[in-house]
Amino acid sequence: MYTLEEVDKDKLPQHVAIIMDGNGRWAKQRGKLRMFGHENGVDAVNQAVENCAKLKIPYLTLYAFSTENWNRPKTEVDTLMRLLVNALKKELKTLTKHNIRLKAIGKIDTLPKKVYKELTEVMSKTENNTGMTLTLALSYGSREEIKTAVQEIAVKVKNNIISPENIDETVINTHLYTHFLPDVDLLIRTSGECRISNFLLWQIAYAELYFIDVFWPDFRESHLVEAIISYQNRERRFGKTSEQLN
Repeated sequence: MYTLEEVDKDKLPQHVAIIMDGNGRWAKQRGKLRMFGHENGVDAVNQAVENCAKLKIPYLTLYAFSTENWNRPKTEVDTLMRLLVNALKKELKTLTKHNIRLKAIGKIDTLPKKVYKELTEVMSKTENNTGMTLTLALSYGSREEIKTAVQEIAVKVKNNIISPENIDETVINTHLYTHFLPDVDLLIRTSGECRISNFLLWQIAYAELYFIDVFWPDFRESHLVEAIISYQNRERRFGKTSEQLN
């Protein structure tokens, strides 16, 4: 079993993103409803946040609810929203204790009013925290994000605010939901599924991908450390050769 002490603190990823997958299947294996899995998944969220904060990882982004998740059964969506509100209320003290700033990306204005209100209140109360930035991807879809950015840039080009020849990666980055975040260094997906599912497609261009055959409610400190150690043992070349890096 890995522990936080085994992580090389000089080679930490600056931005970790997690696709928290497998709540429903975890519950099904136990003969329970999917909601039971989501409820237990909250504990895994709390542990992941606290462990990343202890490691002093600057940025953690969690895929909490996708634009496609609205198509799930209403009872499941309602449960997820209820859990989100309760978690935000409960975890404000933890966020404050660990000096964590909460942010959100996605079409958060489409969230239920109660969820939106609680979310914006917690973000406001933690906006001056200077430790880790915890970002929740809510009602988020990367293709929607990129489409919106293209539309905003197109309007600025039409109004002579931006010249087409001046559109570069920096300009695109500033129009994404994640304009306040650096690119992802390490992307973790639980449950054994090996796909990205419309999550941070632009931002993971050179991220190290780590897929683990563990359902999200079972994700613990040792699994996080295992992912980070795997990251630290990889050679990140960004298109260059090993010889150039050396």
